[in-house]
Amino acid sequence: MRMRKKKNGAARMEACADWLLKTPEDLSALKDRAPFYLEIGCGKGGFITATAKANPDRFYIAVELVSDALVTALEHAKAEEIPNLRFVNLNAKDLGEWFAAGQIAEIYLNFSDPWPKKGHAKRRLTYRDFLAVYKPLLAEGGRICQKTDNVGLFDFSLEEFTEAGWRLEAVTRDLHHSEWAEGNIMTEYEKNFSEQGYPIHRLEAYPV
Repeated sequence: MRMRKKKNGAARMEACADWLLKTPEDLSALKDRAPFYLEIGCGKGGFITATAKANPDRFYIAVELVSDALVTALEHAKAEEIPNLRFVNLNAKDLGEWFAAGQIAEIYLNFSDPWPKKGHAKRRLTYRDFLAVYKPLLAEGGRICQKTDNVGLFDFSLEEFTEAGWRLEAVTRDLHHSEWAEGNIMTEYEKNFSEQGYPIHRLEAYPV
């Protein structure tokens, strides 16, 4: 479902400028806070805000391509006054222009757009070209954590990670009834899908 255009979106975003990184130089100024914990596609920011709040010793960056979603996420972070969180309006394919090699400890891919049409496979955030972007940015021992309700996307991701030589761990097709449920912070989508009875799929992937 397409997000409704936010009224006065640009002005509202500017009012949250302290939480918004506008250029790679803005991020470079925070290099002493690395390694960063990065969510790609943060939506309205519920997950990343709660996660940053629960882990004040870590520094979080949230990437969101849709500016109307980003406005809500920014306002959420500002209202909570979370100091260890920043946002970037960015396409994931351009991450290498912002982050240095080994600068990211963990990447969260939460309920990414599944792009279900076969011809749209290259747009999926676990497509091999995206994995090639993420790999050099991860620190030693770094990983990707993916959660989705979409079986097709999850199966696709398992295949892409395997073909690209990543090591898979903590794979489950029913997160909320698994050993990894404890401490799990839910996204807005996750709460919605779970309440409707959909199982949540999860994996961890490590570059080799």
